[in-house]
Amino acid sequence: MKSSNSPPQDFSPDFSRAEVLVVGDVMLDRYWMGATVRISPEAPVPVVRVEGTEVRPGGAANVALNVAALGAGSALVGVVGQDDAADELRAVLVRGGVDLELIEDPALTTTTKLRVVSRQQQLLRLDFEASVRFDPTKFLDKVRTAVARFESGGPLIILSDYGKGALGENATLLIEYAAQLGYRVLVDPKGGDFTHYRGAHILTPNLAEFEAIAGPCSSESSLEKRARALRKELDVSALLVTRGSAGMSLFTSGEVHHYQAHAHEVFDVTGAGDTVIAALGTALAAGCGLPEATQIANLAASVAVSKFGTATVSSSELRESFGKRQNSRGVVSYEDALACVADAKEAGQTVVMTNGCFDILHAGHVQALRQASSFGDRLLVAVNDDASVARLKGDDRPIVPLAQRMQILAALESVDWVVSFPEDDPARLVRAISPDVLAKGSDYQLDEIAGASYVLSMGGTVERLSYVPGVSTTRMVDAIRDRGKPE
Repeated sequence: MKSSNSPPQDFSPDFSRAEVLVVGDVMLDRYWMGATVRISPEAPVPVVRVEGTEVRPGGAANVALNVAALGAGSALVGVVGQDDAADELRAVLVRGGVDLELIEDPALTTTTKLRVVSRQQQLLRLDFEASVRFDPTKFLDKVRTAVARFESGGPLIILSDYGKGALGENATLLIEYAAQLGYRVLVDPKGGDFTHYRGAHILTPNLAEFEAIAGPCSSESSLEKRARALRKELDVSALLVTRGSAGMSLFTSGEVHHYQAHAHEVFDVTGAGDTVIAALGTALAAGCGLPEATQIANLAASVAVSKFGTATVSSSELRESFGKRQNSRGVVSYEDALACVADAKEAGQTVVMTNGCFDILHAGHVQALRQASSFGDRLLVAVNDDASVARLKGDDRPIVPLAQRMQILAALESVDWVVSFPEDDPARLVRAISPDVLAKGSDYQLDEIAGASYVLSMGGTVERLSYVPGVSTTRMVDAIRDRGKPE
């Protein structure tokens, strides 16, 4: 059965209790930033005047830095060369609170991605790398040394595989080692062979990586079927498939949980997968259950993609974002309405939706909206824009313009969100919002309520709202006009 999980009502994980060891492909992300001043006379390419440079950890190094940014104990095992990139990477990680057990190979070039950026847009990426090959025994010795750094001696282990050679078959060695000691292993996988990860606790592929292994998924049911089969084949406790704007899907032995994406604006997806597995692993290591840890990872991803480049997310940013989502109210855009409703549903709240012109707000409206809010936890009011009001009520309407109507409605205690729509009826918006409860006046028959059949087909309910007798906007407008007529 598909189900929706509720996150904690209070965001209170103690990440300082967590101990996480990250093992995998270590990289350096280098940025050259400046203004695009002209097109080169030598070739049809932009000329960027470099005004600043920046380096950030990438790959497994970014995962480890994200763990440390959440306040957890973080250690990193990986392979670097003996070059300037390795020195820069080491300095940033130590400054960020990551304990290092790096294997240095003088014959190796530290994997570096150089991005040329103008006005916060990537123009070019140059990769400097060489395949990593080394003695698996030496690799495992470094892992044992890193494990000994932790006070508990039993950290959660994250394998960050970018296909650069640090893991591969070594993943099998690490998973077997962790199993002997009872450590959980989370894997961010890569490549066309997931058998190296057999026996891990959780795998976190993105949808493209998952489909490359399991086959294309044309529907939710095919995704679920293939995920169940792959989870069983690899003997993993859970699969967390990240799906971009479609959110995340968690497949365990008994249930499927879908988590809608939180992000209101996606600025840059670089390193978002690193943030997801870092937050998931840290939350689990802090004692959170898997559903709660997944909620935290989903929230962390929404913060990460709102930043430029590979970025970390702190516990304070998570708490701030969580608080904003829990307490959101007021006039919202179409996109924000979808995000707010998704957040409320994931919090286990019942969403009620109603609609109307609300040209001149009166006692009947106030009573109806108060009644609508009583049917659930959050009330969204959809308002006809000015053009649709004119089509429905006549060219001399609305009396009150849209922006003012929405502000007045948002000021009511019973109303959580107010959103406008341009059509004559809100059927399209109802399908997008998919409310748990659709509320409309008792003077409408069921087949006259836009979106009612859809809500009922999705397992929701349709409720009727009572009005104050004799009170309506049309009567009020007519009364005002009659008073203005000469006797």
